Amino acid sequence: MFEPVQPVRPYQRVDGQIEKAIMRGDLKAGSRLPSERELRKSFQVSRFTVREALRVLQSNGLLRSRASNPNGAELLPPGLKRARGPLTRLANSQHVSLLELLQFRILLEGATSYLAAALRTDEQLTEMQEALQSLTTTVEHGHRAWGKADVAFHDAIARASGNSLLWVCSDVLRTVAMNMIENTIEAARGSKDLMNKWVLVHTRMFEAIRNGDAELAGRQARIDLYTGYAGDLAADQRELLRL
Repeated sequence: MFEPVQPVRPYQRVDGQIEKAIMRGDLKAGSRLPSERELRKSFQVSRFTVREALRVLQSNGLLRSRASNPNGAELLPPGLKRARGPLTRLANSQHVSLLELLQFRILLEGATSYLAAALRTDEQLTEMQEALQSLTTTVEHGHRAWGKADVAFHDAIARASGNSLLWVCSDVLRTVAMNMIENTIEAARGSKDLMNKWVLVHTRMFEAIRNGDAELAGRQARIDLYTGYAGDLAADQRELLRL
């Protein structure tokens, strides 16, 4: 798939080869690139060259790389970066209320969980299980680390849905919701108890997806989000969220 590059601006040739592989479909959205070490060996270039190529690809919206993730960079569906930017700005704007954000997230999480239960592969199920384990262990590391693990768990479910539009919309909402999750837990007196409660909720969700029960997974996602956040709304808004 890859070829050794010439020493003239090699990072451009590295990112060019990877981008062509994505556009041809040789590399699929949701999969991961090899590690930096393996890429260096394939391209016969330095660590700096590989990292610069990955930086360019990430800025172009073709992949997502998290420093804390030991796995290779995650490939994103081509073209969805243009949708992610406006959606993020809209979700963060003062014109969108907390009620609207929660309504939209309930609809999205219900759909993605339903599809994930029906379509997930064994590999995707393993990824969810690893994310759930991380969610469990980060309870001891504080609400910020736990919040990031929570986002990773839901992200794994969204990818398993197989729908790139649901994925990018859910990714935007989870990013916006992360601060809300962290603030809610930080404000709670028994924050560790609250995090452990959500671990149990996510465990039920994982079991529904693992068992292939799409109806239960979709319904559970909606109920859990309502139960978790309805208390932050006024009574009239709570009824709209219940609907």
